[in-house]
Amino acid sequence: MSGVPGPSLPDFSSLERGRFTYLPVVPGRLEFAVEVRRRILATRPDVVAIELPATLEGVYLEAVARLPQISVIFYNDTEYRPRSGVRDADATPAVYVPVEPTDPFVEAIRTAQEIDAEIVFADPDSTERPHIPDAYPDTYALTSLPFGQYVEAYRVYPQPRTPEIEQFAEGIAWKLQGADPMANVLVVISLNLLDPVLDAMEQPQSEPKRRLREELQLVNPHPDCLGEITLEYPYLQERYETSRKTNAGEVDRRRVQFALLREAEKAYEVNTGDKMQAWQRRLLARYSRNLAVMNQDLTASLHDITISARAIVDENYAWDVWETASRYSAQQTSTDIETVNISGDEVWLNTRKIRLRRRLASTKRRRASLGLKRRKKESVPGEWAAELDGNNICSYPPEDILIEGFGRFLKKKGKSILSEERSTVEPFTSSLLDGIDLRETIRNWHDGKIFVRNLQKIQGEVGSVIVIFDDDKDSAGEGRYNYMTTWLGEHQNESDMAFYSTFPFDHLVGPGIGRAEYGGFLMSLPARRMYDVWADPDYDFAETKAERLLLAGLDYSVQKYVVYVAAKPPRSVFRNIAARFGRTVVYIPIGQLSPVTMKKLRVVHVLDGYDKRESAKDYIW
Repeated sequence: MSGVPGPSLPDFSSLERGRFTYLPVVPGRLEFAVEVRRRILATRPDVVAIELPATLEGVYLEAVARLPQISVIFYNDTEYRPRSGVRDADATPAVYVPVEPTDPFVEAIRTAQEIDAEIVFADPDSTERPHIPDAYPDTYALTSLPFGQYVEAYRVYPQPRTPEIEQFAEGIAWKLQGADPMANVLVVISLNLLDPVLDAMEQPQSEPKRRLREELQLVNPHPDCLGEITLEYPYLQERYETSRKTNAGEVDRRRVQFALLREAEKAYEVNTGDKMQAWQRRLLARYSRNLAVMNQDLTASLHDITISARAIVDENYAWDVWETASRYSAQQTSTDIETVNISGDEVWLNTRKIRLRRRLASTKRRRASLGLKRRKKESVPGEWAAELDGNNICSYPPEDILIEGFGRFLKKKGKSILSEERSTVEPFTSSLLDGIDLRETIRNWHDGKIFVRNLQKIQGEVGSVIVIFDDDKDSAGEGRYNYMTTWLGEHQNESDMAFYSTFPFDHLVGPGIGRAEYGGFLMSLPARRMYDVWADPDYDFAETKAERLLLAGLDYSVQKYVVYVAAKPPRSVFRNIAARFGRTVVYIPIGQLSPVTMKKLRVVHVLDGYDKRESAKDYIW
């Protein structure tokens, strides 16, 4: 069959309609600000129409002129009506509108000014903007997804229409239809209003009734409150502003988050003296990723990152993360307009809150609680160092008891891991064996069968235990962990121990009492057998201190299994070495253990002589 082709139909999925090109955006999001600037500079339209209230045009342009300083537009909502129908003057709500660099509408104004395009505030402000659900896909998807594909994915499931939405869209359409008829117009509009406005543009609209806003005021938000009131956290906005000025390319949200955590980590180390470990960084990344997935996002929000920092490290680190993220160097406290400190509750509805309690030492004098132990101090500088004679060293017995108990716990955990690895699941017949396997039972619920677990009994015990807090690459003894020693158990129930740590007598807490931080240690029973591990030539091929301890652990273990706790497993060559010894290395990731417990165990006190044990309890904290 053949025939004459009919007239072509318009492509209703296209965002170009005659002289109008529509650029739908997600308000307040960095990725759309980047797209708006790129699109305006590439197409250079004659008119840029923005979905902002026409009544706020003057004060909005003034706020944009103040950038990079962030401003807030303030006014009273005189149209507010309470449910009772009677308006109380004191109950009139105030409206705060932050004007920030990463808002695509703000970026549209700034870039339009650069190319001398006409700017049209397309919302005639005839009615209150109706509430439209704004459950957008994570905008970070724009870094790997074409812009049109993102928009179409949202438009597949259109938002429900109401008379208020139709009226609002008609007002915007009237404003757009009155734009210069000979000009190319780029319309920057919220994605959730795109389709209502496109439909309203299909027919002529009448002028809506306008309202008059009075007492508009522009205020300067205090730098301390920026983290609460901005849509994107200030640290990210500062990176965007710097990139915009230097034309350094697009800002990647995830890279900025990584830089934020690294900068907060440095502040945490300075403020507390504690150092972040590699396993904490990995857990922090995993935890924040899981929180983002729960919120159906690709990247974690500042709230998620702060929650993760508190859960994985402590509240001091969470505080440093929040403070770093809230820092915005361009913001000043003294400006030509009034500076106010605004709470997030005043700007946004349903704000999420997190309570942080910093636990930092203070130099201010305060009344001591009856439950606190006072720390003794030197009468004169160098008094405690004078007690050092270097003849012998010993441990602090309460710490020995604690670490021996921890060693027994690791031995049990190592055996349980082996048992779990070798367990089998089978249908229930006549015995429950080691208990019902709920996961397999639920998975096969349609068969009506119950599945039970059969844990295999492990033959053999755990001999040596090695715990590595920091895998110091320097095996020569230089660097942070430059104190390496081996000491023998004093009785049959106390392990021989080899460890590397910071130099204890650089930090004296009492006369002849040094405080250090473990890098790693080895424990082995029976006692009184261990030669000086650090001087033994049999272990000289070890590349790190941790590997030397592992070799010694395999050598001195009288049992089949050796537990190795660290941030990462040993090199594969140690499987062959362990097999030659007739041993098996059981690896336990340090992230599976309690961070609080590990932090306590990492502190070791070295006493310069047995005579110091009697007085050590008065100085050790």
